[in-house]
Amino acid sequence: MSKRKRRVRITKGERLLYVAASFCLVMTLVLKVFGGASISHLSMSVEKMKYDINSQQKKNESLTMKVNELTSFDKVKGVVSDMGLAYNNENIIVIED
Repeated sequence: MSKRKRRVRITKGERLLYVAASFCLVMTLVLKVFGGASISHLSMSVEKMKYDINSQQKKNESLTMKVNELTSFDKVKGVVSDMGLAYNNENIIVIED
């Protein structure tokens, strides 16, 4: 008794399922790679914006300190003296917030 080799046949429906599964697997990998690249790009953009914001805040603080220095009483008194004006305490009005 000889054994017959049975040939396994793949039907069209099975072939379609295998092709669809393979396509889904490939597309999942491609989307994962491109999605990761996109997220990395956005993360780098966010970090750059944070750096720019910190730099601008430091500039603002520096300028605020310069304004405070230039509007100090001693500085104003020196400018007034240089212009030949006299300091009169009765003409000073203090405005509070």
